[in-house]
Amino acid sequence: MSNTNKKKTKYTSIGGQALIEGVMMRGPKNTAMAVRSPEGEVIVEDVNCPLPSERPWIFKIPLLRGMYSFFDSMRVGSKTLMRSAELAGEDEEEELTPFEQKLNDIFGEKLFGILMTLTMILGMAIAILLFFVVPTACYTGLSMLFPVLKGNILYRSVFEGIFKIVIFVLYIFLCTRIKDMHRVFEYHGAEHKTIFCYEAKQELTVENVRRFKRFHPRCGTSFLIVMLIIGIVVGFCIQTDVIWLRTLIRLACLPLVMGFGYEIIRFCGKHDNILTKILSAPGMWMQHITTFEPDDGQIECAIAALKAVIPQDAEGEIV
Repeated sequence: MSNTNKKKTKYTSIGGQALIEGVMMRGPKNTAMAVRSPEGEVIVEDVNCPLPSERPWIFKIPLLRGMYSFFDSMRVGSKTLMRSAELAGEDEEEELTPFEQKLNDIFGEKLFGILMTLTMILGMAIAILLFFVVPTACYTGLSMLFPVLKGNILYRSVFEGIFKIVIFVLYIFLCTRIKDMHRVFEYHGAEHKTIFCYEAKQELTVENVRRFKRFHPRCGTSFLIVMLIIGIVVGFCIQTDVIWLRTLIRLACLPLVMGFGYEIIRFCGKHDNILTKILSAPGMWMQHITTFEPDDGQIECAIAALKAVIPQDAEGEIV
């Protein structure tokens, strides 16, 4: 690690997300995205979304704010991801199939929103199946083959937790094998390095940003890993072996898991000590496959997005 990384003197509430050929940054005053067009131009746009100060008061309470932040990030992230695809020219040369044309004739401008909603519902259904139903069903099957496992809550919780982590890591790894997704993960690295440069109070230039590390303790990847680990602990408290009941209880506990995960990541983002290094370690390890070293053009996009949300006062810093 370079000496530059050790001079961090402040922590910022600014966070971001990698997009298709770009980066989105969320600041305390506004949200913006910067995307590289097919012509090579960096297009910067403001994103219309609620500010942190505009949240309902109840979602500013610890634990509850984590649940709100998760779903809000999902909503804004999906919106900016789709917009980045348009700016990057991903769909310019695609022709509609006869079936797609028929749907477009029926639903018109509403088609995109309908398809996005259906996609999100399908994605959530698959996630529930893979991360809640399948692990429990697999352990139940194993307990039939090995009776010693039956009724052992400790073994069940550890098995289910490890199973989920393996699925998650395998899914991310397979995504990195896709060329376009690999570029998204490079933009992810650019996002982290740029935020580190800003926190170090260094001038936001490509040369300065390039020197910083790409692993950040407040990354969404770390949040997901922490949630999976907390889920193992929650599993110890669920005494039933009935698959559907165990799944329902886990789903009911999900907001609490999100809340604890968010508070842990928030704490790690504000402090740098032995405890936070231990808490951040699993997520930081995971970032070895969710972030890659960016090129200069990708860093330029991240810098443009960050500059668009830097506040004029100290409200951009966590104090």
